[in-house]
Amino acid sequence: MNTELTRIAIIYHSGYGHTAKQAQAVARGAGSAAGVESLLIPVEDIEQHWATLEQVDAIIFGAPTYMGSASAQFKGFMDATSHNVFAKGAKWANKVAAGFTNAASRSGDKLATLQQIAIFAAQHGMHWVNLGLMSGHYNSKTTEDTLNRHGYFLGAAAQSNADESADVAPPLVDLRTAEHLGARVAEVAQQLAAGRRALASAASDLDSNTSAL
Repeated sequence: MNTELTRIAIIYHSGYGHTAKQAQAVARGAGSAAGVESLLIPVEDIEQHWATLEQVDAIIFGAPTYMGSASAQFKGFMDATSHNVFAKGAKWANKVAAGFTNAASRSGDKLATLQQIAIFAAQHGMHWVNLGLMSGHYNSKTTEDTLNRHGYFLGAAAQSNADESADVAPPLVDLRTAEHLGARVAEVAQQLAAGRRALASAASDLDSNTSAL
């Protein structure tokens, strides 16, 4: 039985605590899978974790959407990877990636932020994992309590009322959607790791059989 641990990092910025709450939900979802360890990393602490990120199996990125894009603090982290990761030989290549975002508006141009993060992951040669849920609230028979109520497919989106603190926003359904994303990434990361081990084992067996001829 395989006992190797799958490690997933969640890197995020949160301006008012709402996106941090969403990040915590993503981490819960990822950590709910047996054999998975999730690590929460606010971008303010990134300098302590560059080496750790080279060792994890997956990285999930999260940022609030401000004025149609990821927050300046998260963009600063993205830019820092150009010399801390990219220039050092594509250190994140073939890791699993995913993204989430939060805004006060139902849309708030959150798709632009998810696209921004997905392109960023592609620049690092990562494998993007989408949300994997159908649109939740799209007809008269569906409700606001359905996962993916906002109808995003690229990643997880949450909505937090501007006049409510992180104690009450985002709502539970958006946090459950975030948990789903974390669990989905964990599953894909484990499948990919298992596939790599199986291929390595098959190659080893082939070498042994060839040597015996």
